[in-house]
Amino acid sequence: MNDKVKLTKAGKKKLEEELRTLIDVTRDEVKKQLAEARAQGDLSENADYDAARNKQAEVEARIKQIEDILDNFELIEENSPRNKNKVGLGSVVTVKNLTNGKESTYQIVGSVESDPFNGKISNSCPLGEAILGKNVGDVVEVKSANVYKVEIVKLDK
Repeated sequence: MNDKVKLTKAGKKKLEEELRTLIDVTRDEVKKQLAEARAQGDLSENADYDAARNKQAEVEARIKQIEDILDNFELIEENSPRNKNKVGLGSVVTVKNLTNGKESTYQIVGSVESDPFNGKISNSCPLGEAILGKNVGDVVEVKSANVYKVEIVKLDK
């Protein structure tokens, strides 16, 4: 993985908290589930044991994934004075869809933190890519399954 994962301070903190919970709480819970399932006897047809092993694999995979992210990230400077007038990572931007007139506000974040339902879009999604580096008043074309245009209405750093 050559490219650094882009994270806001809040995103980094959230990942660190999730990692601590997985290591300190969830791992122990899964170990208990495995021990209880083993105590039931024959493991060859033990659905509880299989479920606990699957859960253990999921937990360990997520721990490894978070550790890899935290070993290779770049912190997004959300309130950076540079490029205050341009949309960048960490920017909170309001755009107006010129097809339906609807305005939406999003924070531009790295792909790991992307959560469109909570107003966080990735810098690599079609809308994020289209508005990066643009200014208030710019009209840009968003190349997605249905191409549309948006106008950048407001920009907060």
